[in-house]
Amino acid sequence: MKRADRKDPASPISRRGISHQKRGESLIRVFPRKTKWTPDDPLAFIGDPQLFRPPDQPVRISVSFTWDIAEGKRLLEAWSQYYSDVLLGGPALGDPGGEFTPGLFLQPGVTITSRGCPRHCPWCDVPDREGPIRELEIKPGWIVQDNNFLACSQSHIVNVFDMLRTQNRAIKFSGGLDPRLLEPWHVGLFNSIKVNELWFSCESRDGLPALEKVRRMLGNRFAKDALRCYVLVKYFPGETPQMAEERLYAVYQIGLLPFCMVYNPTLAPLPREWSFLLRKWTRPPAYRARA
Repeated sequence: MKRADRKDPASPISRRGISHQKRGESLIRVFPRKTKWTPDDPLAFIGDPQLFRPPDQPVRISVSFTWDIAEGKRLLEAWSQYYSDVLLGGPALGDPGGEFTPGLFLQPGVTITSRGCPRHCPWCDVPDREGPIRELEIKPGWIVQDNNFLACSQSHIVNVFDMLRTQNRAIKFSGGLDPRLLEPWHVGLFNSIKVNELWFSCESRDGLPALEKVRRMLGNRFAKDALRCYVLVKYFPGETPQMAEERLYAVYQIGLLPFCMVYNPTLAPLPREWSFLLRKWTRPPAYRARA
């Protein structure tokens, strides 16, 4: 990535990304919008520079979602008016990610121990952006946000669990666990820690048998609300809201709490029936009452 050019606020991103930071160097991080994962320390900012600003230091603008790219480019220009070293990057701009630094671009508590994925799902750009699985140095945290944690080697996973046992927290695996990869030795490791949430994934009806296997393997060790599942809908041609709801209900019947994710890359307004489905199946109290 090159430095911001006043004449070219759309300066291209380099393949090394924006997460590089020299030891002991302070770093301003800028985000187009606030999410539940956005850091809230004094050097994390949402949007434009404030009237009272930190002294000159490197500024890194991170864009996670493609619909925020235009805003990221605008922020590159805005922050370049006051700072000499401003870079734009992030997942939405093809940043492959390097070693993970806790608290830098994600809230403290979140950790990423690997990047990439061996799958090549057509709806996901992780393999193109990050490549196959890369195991990272394990950093402390209690919210594991890897793209495909179960695809890591056994030695890496065992070492991650060794770290998790030191956290004195209930652990969340919120990145999305691939149900096709779950093996008995994984279950033994999950049983060895206090679990808050295990998030699996289901993208089509073909994924239901793998979830049934997961539910059998996990048994009754975990609280009912701990087992959850991201459910992608509206991706495959011909899927109607009725068909999607049948699959969401099937996940619920298997014993996992589904979280509906409507495929909508253009962010076009959703038809009423899809909007209703989304509202209902992202709120367990709503679908429990009607299931």
